[in-house]
Amino acid sequence: MLNEEMRGRTDIRHEMDLVCVDGEGRSMRLGTTFGYSAADPFAVTLTFRTHWCEVVWTFARDLLILGTTEPTGDGDVHVRPSLDRAGNATVVLEFSSPDGNLVAEASAAEITAFLASALSQVPAGTESRHIDVDELIGHLLTH
Repeated sequence: MLNEEMRGRTDIRHEMDLVCVDGEGRSMRLGTTFGYSAADPFAVTLTFRTHWCEVVWTFARDLLILGTTEPTGDGDVHVRPSLDRAGNATVVLEFSSPDGNLVAEASAAEITAFLASALSQVPAGTESRHIDVDELIGHLLTH
């Protein structure tokens, strides 16, 4: 639930290819969309697009921010800075679920650009100011 200041702002969507590595070390490119909405100011989404379906992961924006500079994560999502084989800065994202694990590598420059857009909409530390708690409670009580 947004406060009045945030109504009308557009969601951020950033398309990028990730390099995914399977359990045997083979890599493949996978199209994804990173998303951010002031309606859920603490979270980011990552949508993996395959020929069969789209798979959406939602995790803390702070996890992605911190993971660009140091290893972080607890539970199903881990993020850490790295370098690719050519020496370019990357961000490694590791996802775990009962259905399996995925290790993906993204361009650090693209992750940084996405985060800059998200942070320009809702600066770090101001997330709670963008939630209308009264409206949220009213919504919960009526559903």
